[in-house]
Amino acid sequence: MARRLLATLLTTQAAALLAPRHRAAPPPPLSGRDSLQLTRLRAALTDLPTQQPENPVAEAEIRYDPDKAQKLLTRQPRRWLTRNVQLFFPLAGFIASIISDRAMNCELQRREQRASELLELISNLGPAVIKGGQALASRPDLLPAEYLRKLQELQDRVPAFPTDEALRRVEASLGLRNFTDVFTLLVDEPVAAASIGQVYKARLRNGKVVALKVQRPDCERVVALDLFVLRWWARLGTSFFVRAFGRDLDLVSVVDDFGALIYREIDYRAEARNARQFAKLYQGYENTIRVPEIYDELTTSTVLTMEWVDGTRLVDGAELAVYTGDDKAGTRLVDALVQCSLRQMLDSGFFHADPHAGNLLATDDGRLCYLDFGMMSYLEERQRVSIIEAVVHLVNRDFEALADLYVRMGFIKAGTDVKPIVRGLQDALPDVLDAPVSELNVKNVASRLGDVMYTFPFALPPFYVAIIRCLGVLEGVAIQVDPGFRIVNDAYPYVAARLLTDEAPELRRALTNLLFKDQKPQWRRFEALLNRASSSSEYDASAVAAYLITALTEESAGPLREKLVDDLADALDYLGVGVALDVASAAGLDLPEPPDFLNGHQEGEAPPAAAALLAARDFLLGDGEGGDVDIGSVTRAARKVQPVAQSLYDAPSLRAALIEVLARASERAASRAIRLALKAATDPGALRVEEVEEEAPAPDYPFGYS
Repeated sequence: MARRLLATLLTTQAAALLAPRHRAAPPPPLSGRDSLQLTRLRAALTDLPTQQPENPVAEAEIRYDPDKAQKLLTRQPRRWLTRNVQLFFPLAGFIASIISDRAMNCELQRREQRASELLELISNLGPAVIKGGQALASRPDLLPAEYLRKLQELQDRVPAFPTDEALRRVEASLGLRNFTDVFTLLVDEPVAAASIGQVYKARLRNGKVVALKVQRPDCERVVALDLFVLRWWARLGTSFFVRAFGRDLDLVSVVDDFGALIYREIDYRAEARNARQFAKLYQGYENTIRVPEIYDELTTSTVLTMEWVDGTRLVDGAELAVYTGDDKAGTRLVDALVQCSLRQMLDSGFFHADPHAGNLLATDDGRLCYLDFGMMSYLEERQRVSIIEAVVHLVNRDFEALADLYVRMGFIKAGTDVKPIVRGLQDALPDVLDAPVSELNVKNVASRLGDVMYTFPFALPPFYVAIIRCLGVLEGVAIQVDPGFRIVNDAYPYVAARLLTDEAPELRRALTNLLFKDQKPQWRRFEALLNRASSSSEYDASAVAAYLITALTEESAGPLREKLVDDLADALDYLGVGVALDVASAAGLDLPEPPDFLNGHQEGEAPPAAAALLAARDFLLGDGEGGDVDIGSVTRAARKVQPVAQSLYDAPSLRAALIEVLARASERAASRAIRLALKAATDPGALRVEEVEEEAPAPDYPFGYS
C-alpha cells in the first residue's frame, strides 16, 4: 500500500518533466424516462438533509503523521533504502525516457506510447503503487490527458493471501480463541481481493450471513514506508522541477494529501462509521437505497463485518434484467445513482467518492445498494456553492469570472496573472460547451479543463480531486449500462433548480449575470433554465419570482427594466397577433399578416421573450407538452400567480413597467384593428371568407386555450 505512495511521488516527478516549456442553442427537453418507478426514485431523494454540523467523514484512529514516520524510519535505513532501490530503477528509467523525448522535441508525439509504458510499469510494482497510480488518474494538474486516460485503466486486483493466515488475523484482531466460535465460512476462498484486504462470505452463529473483510498483513507498515520514501523524493524534487521546468508543484503536499486519504481507507473502524453516517443520510428511503448493516462488536481497525447483500452488478445488463424482472432496471438504477450522487455532493456535502461498478449492487427488489465506504469525501457549503457557480460561468462563457472563481477556490495562487488562463479557457472550452446538453458529457469537459489545468499553475485541492474521480467513475458506470446515458443531461434539471432557488449570495450574483447580461434580458437562457428546472421537484416558482422581483426593483436596474418593457411588449404583440390569426382562420377569414408586428425582428422569427412566456405558461399550467388546458389547471395556475402578482403590484417601479407593457401592446393592437377596419371598408374583398368543405382542425392557440 505504501508502494502506492512511492509510485505517486515518482510519477508526479515524471509529471513535472512533462510540463510545457512556457507558462503562462437552448438545451433540448428531457427525454421520456419518466416511468412511475423513476419518478418515485427521484422523489425519494429530494428531501435529504442539506447541512452537516461538521465534516462527517470519519478520521482514522491512527492518523497519517509524516513527522512521526520520519523519526521512526530514519532509524531503519535498511528498510527504506531497500524499498527506494526497488522503485528507483524502473521509475528512473521511465523518467530518463521522458527527458530524452524532451531533448529531441518529440515528447508530445510520444505521450501515448509513454503513457502505455507507465501503465505497464505501475502495474508491476505492487498493489500500493497501483493505488497511487489510481490517485494520479484524477490529477489533471499533474499529468497530461494521455496519461490520465491510461492510468484510469489500472485495476486494484492482486492475488489473495492465504485463507489460513486471514482466519488467524481475524482471531487475533477480535480476540477469539477459535474462528469457528463466531463464524462459519460459506466459501473457502475469498470472494474478492484487493490491495488493502480481501472479503469472505461467512455465517454467524445466529444464522445471519455476513461479508467479512480482512486486511492484508502489515498493511499500515507498508503504507507508512512508501509514504516516507515518496515524501523524501518529493522534498528533493519540488525545488528541482521549479528551477528546471518552471512548474511550481508542491509534491510534498500531493503526497500528504494522499497519505491522509489512504490512512482513512485502511482503518476499518473509520469505514464502519462512514457506513453508519451514509445510512443515516438515507433514513426513510430504505425502499430506494440500501446500506448494509455494520456489526460493530465484530469490527476492528483491521477486520470489518457487515451484512451480506445478495444482488447483481449494475453493468451486467442481461443478468440484471432477469434478476429484477425489469428490462429497464439498469437505466432506472443508474439514474437513481446519479441523482443520489448529486444530492450527496450538493445538498448534504457527504458523498461516496468511489461509486465504481464493484461497489454497487442491484437487489432483487429493485433497490440500489452501496458497498465499501472507505473512500468518502465532504464538501463544505462554500465549496458546494462554488461548484454550481462554476457551472454557471461555463454556461455563460464568462471565463474571466471562472478564473477569478478558481483563485477564490484555491486552485490558483492569489496574485497570479489570470489573463493567460482566461485565454486558455477561451481556446479550450467553447467547442465542447456548444454541444447540446443531451450530447454533452463529463469526460469531454473534464478533458478540456484538464488540459488548461496542466498547462497553467493549478493546484487542485483534495475535495475537487474527489469530485473529478466520482463524476468520472459515475459516467463510466452509466455508459456501460446505457451507452446513450448523459450525466449532464440527467443532472441539469437539479442544478438549474438549485441555481434558481438557492439563496447563497454567490449564486444570486451568478444567476443575475446569467439572465441579465450587460443589462439585457437573456430570454433564451431563461427559457432553457425554466424548462429544465421545472422538471425537478426542487423547483419553487415563488422563490424564483421573489428573487427576480427583488433584483428588478433595485435602483441600478432602471436600464434593465426599460429593456424588459420593450421585449415584453414585443412578445405580447407577437402572441396577440398569433391568436388573432388563428381565431380568424378558424372562422374562415383570410387575414393578411401584419408586416409590422415583429417590430424589427426578422420575418418568421419570434421575439425571444415570447418563447420564455410560453415556457412560463407551460409551467404554471403543468402543461409541458402543449396539450389542452382544463379548468383545474387554470385554477392551479391562478393560485401560483396570485402571490407573484401581489409582489409586482407592491413594487411601484415594476407596477409602472407592467402598465407600460400592457399599454404598448394595446396601442399596437388597436392601431392594427383600425387599419384593418379601414382597409376592409375601402376594399371589401380584403377579408375573404373561405368556404370550408370539411370541419377545420382545432386551432393551435399559442397559450393553449380552446
